[in-house]
Amino acid sequence: MDRVTTRPDPAYAPGVRVRDMTLDDCSAVADIRVRGWRWAYAGLIPQPYLDAMDAAQDAERRRARLSAGGGPVNLVAGAPDATVTGWACYGPCRTESALPGSGELYALYVHPDRIGTGTGRALLAEVTARARADGFAGMSLWVLKENTRARRFYERAGFRPDGAEEASDTGGAMVPEVRYVRSLTPPADV
Repeated sequence: MDRVTTRPDPAYAPGVRVRDMTLDDCSAVADIRVRGWRWAYAGLIPQPYLDAMDAAQDAERRRARLSAGGGPVNLVAGAPDATVTGWACYGPCRTESALPGSGELYALYVHPDRIGTGTGRALLAEVTARARADGFAGMSLWVLKENTRARRFYERAGFRPDGAEEASDTGGAMVPEVRYVRSLTPPADV
């Protein structure tokens, strides 16, 4: 069953509606992901890797995963005219070193033309609210170490690096990432 946010539009993103992703959204999400990678990771990931990304192939993979069901929670943000402007997905933490009961933000991308409009904040707020409602006590995410824009975005949302780092082979280059974490439980009253 689809869940649509019933929270009022955040003041920083009027008109943004966050909802569950559908099969009809796969092409738009793939386009956002490919454009997002090319925009955010230029100079951080080898350009030939970014240039080879194919939105049509990505859309087909998304359709297959979404059709299979049972995977991560996929959400999209839409503009007032229903244009899909952002995408995020989360689920159980995939890292063994994470705290038990933690969720993980697997991805969050906003169309480059919509960066700075509050769309990313609206997506992240919905992800954390749903993850909390799903019973996750905390949330982690991995971000490229050199992606200072994204790191600032997550830090403003209360995420902090926990000291874990790893590198992945992306396009023939070892790309370092850092893990950020955030509690989803309210602080205990003292």
